Amino acid sequence: MTQMQAGEAAHKANRPDYNQAPPRAVYIHIPFCTNKCHYCDFNSYVVQGQPVMDYLRALEREMELTVERFPAEGIESIFVGGGTPTVLTPEQMSYFLGTVNRYFGDRLPDCEITMEANPGTTDPEKLAAMKEGGVNRISFGVQSFDNKLLETIGRIHSTDDVYRSIENARAAGFDNLSIDLMLGLPNQTVEAMNATLDEALKLELQHYSAYSLKIEENTLFHTLYHKNKLPLPSEDDELNMYVTVMRRMKEAGYRQYEISNFAKPSMESRHNKAYWRNLAYYGLGAGAHGYASGKRHFNIKGVQAYIDACGKGLPIKETHDVSRQEAMEDFMMVGLRLLDGVSNADFRRQFGIGMEQPFGRQLEKLLSRGLLQAENDGFRLTEQGLLFGNDVFGEFLE
Repeated sequence: MTQMQAGEAAHKANRPDYNQAPPRAVYIHIPFCTNKCHYCDFNSYVVQGQPVMDYLRALEREMELTVERFPAEGIESIFVGGGTPTVLTPEQMSYFLGTVNRYFGDRLPDCEITMEANPGTTDPEKLAAMKEGGVNRISFGVQSFDNKLLETIGRIHSTDDVYRSIENARAAGFDNLSIDLMLGLPNQTVEAMNATLDEALKLELQHYSAYSLKIEENTLFHTLYHKNKLPLPSEDDELNMYVTVMRRMKEAGYRQYEISNFAKPSMESRHNKAYWRNLAYYGLGAGAHGYASGKRHFNIKGVQAYIDACGKGLPIKETHDVSRQEAMEDFMMVGLRLLDGVSNADFRRQFGIGMEQPFGRQLEKLLSRGLLQAENDGFRLTEQGLLFGNDVFGEFLE
C-alpha cells in the first residue's frame, strides 16, 4: 500500500488523519532578489555574487532526498517563492524547472504552478522558459501604483514596469495572473489607496491580494519605527483602506475568499488554500518550512550553509511534532481566514470529533460577540469578524 493509499484508507475509516495524509502541495524557496526592500524580513539575499547554480543543484538534491522519504503523488499545487525567483536567468530557470518536473511530475492535470515575480524581472525570454517549464500562474509583487510610495518602501520597479510585465506575461500565454498590493504604508492615504485600486482593477486580472504592512524585526522599517521616523497612517485610516479594498473588489466582480485575497470565480489560489485548510505540504529550499506526517520542519537559512548541508543529507534545521491539540488549534486559526469558514465535516475527517467538543467555549464566546456566525455545518467570520480577525484567531490558542 502506498502512502497515499494509506492516507485515503484512514480517511474512509473516519479516523483522525491529519498526520497521515500525504502532501499534495509543494513550496520551493529561491532566496535571491535584486535588492532588499525596507519592510522585508523574508529569507532573501541580493543575488549579485551568490552561488546560484550551486544552490539550484543543492535544491535538486533536497528534492531527490525528500521524495525518497515522502513519495510525491497526485500533486495539486506548486508554489515557487522567494526572494524573487525571476532573478534567475532563462538558463537557470530552465534547469530549475526541469528538476521540479523530474521529482514532482506525478501531479494532477490541472495542477496549479505559481511563480512569484517582481515587475521588471520578466522579459520575454525568461517568460518563455517559465511557460515551457510548466509555470501556469504568476504572482507579481506590485505593492502600489504610486511611484513615490514604491521608492519609500525600497522597491526598485516603477508603475511602467508593472504594465510592461503584465503585457509581456499575457503575450507569453499566461492567463492566470495575480498582483500583491499593500496598505498601511508610510504616508499612504485612503485616497492613494483608491488611486492604486483604480490602476490595479484596470488590468482586469484573475486575482488580487492586499496585505497590511507589518513592522518586522531586522528590517530598515523596524529601525525607523523605533526611532519614531516612520510616518505610518492611523489605525482608523488603515482600517478604512482595508474596507475600501473590500468594497472596490466586490464592485468589480471579485469574490473575497480569504481575509486578504480576492478572485474571479474558480481562480482562487489553490496552493494557499492548502495552507488555510491546514493540509500537509512539502517545503524545500533555504529557510523553507514544511509539514508532513504530523511534523513541521524548517530548513537551514543561509545560502552556503544550505548548500553544504544538502551535500550531507536533508538540510533540516529543526523538526517539531505537532500534537493533536495543536493541529486542532491550527485548523481553526487558519481555516477561519477563509470566508467559507470551517466545517464540522472536515474537522471530523481529520480528528474524529466535532469542533464543539474541544472549542465549545470559544465558539460560544465569539458567536455572542458577533465575530462568528454559524453556517450550515460550521462557522465563519462575520463582517465584524473580518475586521478583527486576530481577536478571533487568538481565542484558539491555548
